[in-house]
Amino acid sequence: MTKTKVSAEGVVSLVYQCRLSLSTRTVNRLADLLRRHLKAIGSRWRALPPGKIAVIVLAVLRHDQRLADMAGGNQVSASTVRRWRDEVIGLLAAKAPRLDRALKKIARRGGEVVLVDGTLIPTQRRTGTANRPNYSGKHHRHGLHFLALTDEKGRLIWISAARPGRTHDATAARRDKLVEHLKAAGLGALADLGFLGVDKPDDPDDLVIVTGFKATRARKLNPGQKEANRVLAAGRAPAKHGFAHLKNWRTLTKLRTDPARATHLLRALLVLTNLEVGR
Repeated sequence: MTKTKVSAEGVVSLVYQCRLSLSTRTVNRLADLLRRHLKAIGSRWRALPPGKIAVIVLAVLRHDQRLADMAGGNQVSASTVRRWRDEVIGLLAAKAPRLDRALKKIARRGGEVVLVDGTLIPTQRRTGTANRPNYSGKHHRHGLHFLALTDEKGRLIWISAARPGRTHDATAARRDKLVEHLKAAGLGALADLGFLGVDKPDDPDDLVIVTGFKATRARKLNPGQKEANRVLAAGRAPAKHGFAHLKNWRTLTKLRTDPARATHLLRALLVLTNLEVGR
């Protein structure tokens, strides 16, 4: 066997183009947000202009591009792209509405109900004691649980903090004091049977969260209850559209970030989703 120390010749870095399926308005709004932030902190220099940084971060979030790939194509390091991504996520998450303010905004617009639903964002399987809490028996996979509220048209208005995947919808709603916030805003909510039992008023006519009727082995639903469930399901359908718009961001295909940062990521994507849907 002959050993040689001669390096391979003709090795070059190849760069390819990829279409970013976002509007120019979203890119410009993000670039303006970054410019104001740089001015506020007195940052005089970055390796790339804010507009280019915005495009890189949006590519990472929209298409789940690897940081090393984006870094190599833009002549910066992967750690620099990671720092830009985390910086932009923090700026966007700070603009996500709080629950009480989001509900009051709907009430001022003349809205009467909101749609509430829960979803699981898949994550990588974790090792050690952190493994079991993130496993969802309902979905048979590891992930993080989120609650989200939409208006009657399916536009996302609020998203909760990340919780372990085994968290039940009703448990998350109680921890967020959803019933109390809805009563304070004078609104009602439509939800699926996963939220059954969250709202237990003395007078059934005072229900804030309407969940429909649940059949059991000992109690079958009558035709009126079945029709009520069908009407409720039709009214809740736009909530699924809101989640569909959110999950267009492929970085949510399988979260690889620290679960402690997942809340900021989802709230940042909420802001970006509303920019895209509302254009």
